Amino acid sequence: MSTELVIDVTTSEIAIALLENKQLVELNKEKRNLQFAVGDIYLAKAKRIMPGLNAAFIDVGYEKDAFLHYLDLGPQFRTLSKFVKGSLSKKGKAPSVPKLKIEPDIDKNGKITDVLKAGQLVLVQIAKEPISTKGPRLSSEISIAGRNLVLIPFSNKVSISQKIESPEEKKRLKKLVESIKLKNYGVIVRTVAEGKKVAVLDSELRGLVQKWETAFQKITHGDVPRLVISELNRTSAVLRDVLNGSFNHIFVNEDTVYRELKDYIHTIAPEKGKIVKLFEGEQPIFDHYGVDKQIKASFGKTVSFKSGAYLIIEHTEALHVIDVNSGNRSKLGEDQESNALEVNLAAANEIARQLRLRDMGGIIVVDFIDMHNAENKQRVYEKMKEAMASDRTKHNILPLSKFGLMQITRQRVRPELNLEVMEKCPTCKGTGEITPSVLLVDDIENHLSFLVNEMKYKNLTLKVHPFIAGYLKKGLFSKNFKWLIKFKKSIKIESANSYQLLEFHFFDKNGEIIKD
Repeated sequence: MSTELVIDVTTSEIAIALLENKQLVELNKEKRNLQFAVGDIYLAKAKRIMPGLNAAFIDVGYEKDAFLHYLDLGPQFRTLSKFVKGSLSKKGKAPSVPKLKIEPDIDKNGKITDVLKAGQLVLVQIAKEPISTKGPRLSSEISIAGRNLVLIPFSNKVSISQKIESPEEKKRLKKLVESIKLKNYGVIVRTVAEGKKVAVLDSELRGLVQKWETAFQKITHGDVPRLVISELNRTSAVLRDVLNGSFNHIFVNEDTVYRELKDYIHTIAPEKGKIVKLFEGEQPIFDHYGVDKQIKASFGKTVSFKSGAYLIIEHTEALHVIDVNSGNRSKLGEDQESNALEVNLAAANEIARQLRLRDMGGIIVVDFIDMHNAENKQRVYEKMKEAMASDRTKHNILPLSKFGLMQITRQRVRPELNLEVMEKCPTCKGTGEITPSVLLVDDIENHLSFLVNEMKYKNLTLKVHPFIAGYLKKGLFSKNFKWLIKFKKSIKIESANSYQLLEFHFFDKNGEIIKD
């Protein structure tokens, strides 16, 4: 599988498109002055203690107070508090973590009033960005992520990623990390560390420890709340988490970001330095690589995915609902069960892509086409698990219920990406909406493919607006000529002055309209 990253840098934001086999699977948009990103570590102040919620509201500088629950304090909260207090002392020098006496773990079933008071300074990490009307969600179980390792201060545990399947490799990595880590520092070994040599891991571990220690050298300077350790920008974070052997190219259209990415990749994967390329074309970078067209086709309420089948995606405050529809596939001669299975299996792939692309989180309910065979239901369930295996976000999938519904939970740490892709209709002066005009020819071709290959029509006439007819027939190698080669059928194209600009219909040999 080939993987490409296309990065569009503007004055206000950076848009990052991840393509797998030329298909858009992830889209991130980051404001260039973004604050309160997941992973940022703040020195903050407890503002209100809420015993009834067993939680506290924390002032991190956001317009709404952030939320910190007792269960998110981390077992070593007392040690963390002692470390912060020592760092803020008049000496101005943070205590040495390896020499620090570790306090007993806090009680799992304890009360927040036992360990935190209003006005107390506390070190917190952003676990969820501000979403809707809610402020950030916080954790005091601090972790600092690197390419291969995640550093956890005030712990001594070494954990290995469950995605590393080889028991021998797990044993090797655990023994290796235990031999190089410092006392009172826990480490999580990430999947990408598989096969890495000790020198690579040791260098990264030292860098993470230095990042932690350096942050507390001047912690006494400045107001509270304030940022102590910043997470990587979204571009570098995406690279850190997804860069692997299948990456072929990274295209970026801005020189400063280009150099930053070159330098960052040199630190995490020097052998990959040549894949970063500066795009200097005249047209927009997303247009050049076909990203903009895929964005218009993939966002919105209705998403087509196979031979007329489509998804309808609705959003509420509590959950997301996805309805699978067979569309004109229901007219095929197959039996209903096999047709439903085929559409549902294809829908599983598209749903998995949509969840990643829109970064949909929380509860997702999918209404698949009804199937009666239990084996077919299990196949759809297994297909969905397979399709979501590459999704890095934590998720859980339940089998289909007796009503044909599938429930999915997907961790939500950022607001859902929701783009408005509908265009104003040029014929009604903006009083109505149509699907994006850039997709018209593709839409016609999809209908044509279905009518020729699936419905077996032989003599077809396509009626369109005169402007569209001229475009389809223009030139020696026109679109109509390409269809002749592709479908081995001659398609008659006729102009219809009464049609709206993007209206089209197919007619059979008797001149009767073929309804969708």
